[in-house]
Amino acid sequence: MSGHSKWATIKHKKGAADAKRGKVFTRLIKEITVAARGGGGDPDGNPRLRTAILAAKAENMPADNIKRAVQRGTGEIEGLQYEEITFEGYGPGGVAVIVDVLTDNRNRAVSEVRHAFSKNGGNLGETGSVGYMFNKKGVILIAKKAADEEKLTEIVLESGADDLNDEGDSWEILTSPKEFEAVRDAVTAAGIKPEHAEVTMVPSTYQKLEGTQNSAMLRLLDVLEELDDTQNLYSNYDFDSAEVAA
Repeated sequence: MSGHSKWATIKHKKGAADAKRGKVFTRLIKEITVAARGGGGDPDGNPRLRTAILAAKAENMPADNIKRAVQRGTGEIEGLQYEEITFEGYGPGGVAVIVDVLTDNRNRAVSEVRHAFSKNGGNLGETGSVGYMFNKKGVILIAKKAADEEKLTEIVLESGADDLNDEGDSWEILTSPKEFEAVRDAVTAAGIKPEHAEVTMVPSTYQKLEGTQNSAMLRLLDVLEELDDTQNLYSNYDFDSAEVAA
C-alpha cells in the first residue's frame, strides 16, 4: 500500500462490521443533526450537511430518518443537543491518535475516552499534541475493477485532485477539502461508483509496530471505535494487513 491514508482504507474494510453493530446510522444521524444546527437545513447552502446527507443515502438510510435529523438540527422538532469534542493522544509505541466525538454528555465522553487510552497501552494528550501530524484531505476509494488507471488519471487532472495512489485492490484519489465535492462529482459523472468517499485526516508519516505493541494498538482502536460517542477516528498507525484480517 502506498502509505497515504491507510486508516481510511481500514475504516472502509471494517464498515460491514460497524454496520452490524448498528453504529453507521447513529453516527450519520448525529452528523446530519449537528451540520443542520451549524449551517442551516438547506443542503444546497450547507456543504457539511450536503456531504452528510449523501453519505446517509449511500448507506440506504430512509428519507424520513434524514428529514427528522435535519429538523432536530434546525430546531423544528425536539432532540438531543450534541457537543463536538476532539481528543488527541498516543497509542502503544507512540502512535498518534485523534478521536472526534459528538456527545450529549461531555463528562461521560471524556471519562470513556481517557479510560480507553489508559487501559489499552496509550495515554490521552493535550490539544495539539498530535494534530500537527495530520492534514485534512478528501479521500475517494475506487475498486480496481470499476475503473482503470488511465481513466482515473484523466479525471484527477481535469477535476483538480491532488493525487492518485495504488492501494492494492483499490485506487485512492486524494483531494483538498475544498475540491472534494467537485472531484467526487466528476468521478460519479464518469459512471464510476466510489467504494468510499469522505473528508478525513491523513497522517504525514506512519508509525510501524511489531509483536505485542501491534496487537495492543489494534485493541485500542477497536475499543475507541466501539464507544457510542465516537464519530471519527484517525491514526498514523502503519497497520499489518494480516493482523487486521485476523
